[in-house]
Amino acid sequence: MVLSTVEEEKTCYPGMTGATPLGCRRRWAELTAKPVKARLTEAAFALFEERGYDQTTVDDITERAGVGRTTFFRTFRSKEDVIFPDHEVLLKAIVARLDGSAPHTALVAVTEGARLVLRHYLAEGELARARYRLTRSVPALRDREIAGTQQYQRLFREFIHRWLGADAGSALKAELMAAAAVTAHNHVLRRWLRSQSTDPEAEFDAAMAETMALFTPPATTGNALVVFQTTKDLDTVLPDLRRLLGEPRS
Repeated sequence: MVLSTVEEEKTCYPGMTGATPLGCRRRWAELTAKPVKARLTEAAFALFEERGYDQTTVDDITERAGVGRTTFFRTFRSKEDVIFPDHEVLLKAIVARLDGSAPHTALVAVTEGARLVLRHYLAEGELARARYRLTRSVPALRDREIAGTQQYQRLFREFIHRWLGADAGSALKAELMAAAAVTAHNHVLRRWLRSQSTDPEAEFDAAMAETMALFTPPATTGNALVVFQTTKDLDTVLPDLRRLLGEPRS
């Protein structure tokens, strides 16, 4: 069925000013072919950038996405949840990765848990960058992002504390290790979000290796190799060497 000009115009949503009826109809067909969640997310982020977060209402989002309010609230609990939709899913994935580790792979599990978060953002692409711009400009969203980061850090802290023995003496070390892992992850992620990194996975590997090395004691073999150059006789040098190495005098 061919729509009349008036019917075609009705398919244009606010913001498509100057579009032709045929253009509106084609754009509407593209939009409605997407899953509802993707339509709502795309509409919300477009409106946030056009009008600002506080100036955009749920009704604005549903009108742009071509759905009703009931559909919106079946998909998201609030306008804010459009921005942070997969947080709980990520938390569960991290818990599963940590719980699936063995004592000798605990530090690897922490690294891989943080990698899950990084890869999620990388998979989002420009949507992640749009969220980053938004959270920089809206304090309430920034506060929620910080609260989310603290949840990741809490998971790592509790896991590391159990791994270290869960006594009072290991609590501080667990706190430091968890904070260091999250900081290293965030450093790499921010560089990618700002388009300063072309290989975030490689940067992540380097950052986490350096971080984990801070808490990994160096391997010892019980032997020492000393290299030195001197013109003195060996009998003259040996007493000084024994003293430097802490050997008792004969």
